[in-house]
Amino acid sequence: MRVVPAENLHVTLAFLGAISRADVPGVREALEEAAEGTSEIVLAPVGYRETRSVGMIEFSDQQGRAEAVALRLGDRLERLGVYEREQRRWLPHVTVVRFRERRGLTPALPALDRIVPSDAALMISRLRPSGAQYEVLESVSLGG
Repeated sequence: MRVVPAENLHVTLAFLGAISRADVPGVREALEEAAEGTSEIVLAPVGYRETRSVGMIEFSDQQGRAEAVALRLGDRLERLGVYEREQRRWLPHVTVVRFRERRGLTPALPALDRIVPSDAALMISRLRPSGAQYEVLESVSLGG
């Protein structure tokens, strides 16, 4: 089991996988457009959930503003040809632990009142023996 370090905690709006460097400016523009005019996003922790390989803190998206950004971003990225939307609904969550098989953990929720993100970022993930290392390539303000 590998706990995700605090500096790697994030909410994913859209997972792109491998893209070329030539696509980065278009992705940044899509991110800017999706974030423009966004009112304050408020996320509140609601529970712990596991899939077969990760444990996550699931969040409520009060007023649906984060989901609206994710949907707008997905539309723009699909038009760029760098993204294929998942069939399931977007879920605001933060992955906190990774494992080879489901562990059945039942941790207490962190003592968080709410999270109000101020920006969104295009990040690259570099896989290392110790786990993924994230680097911010581009960042945009939520709300424009």
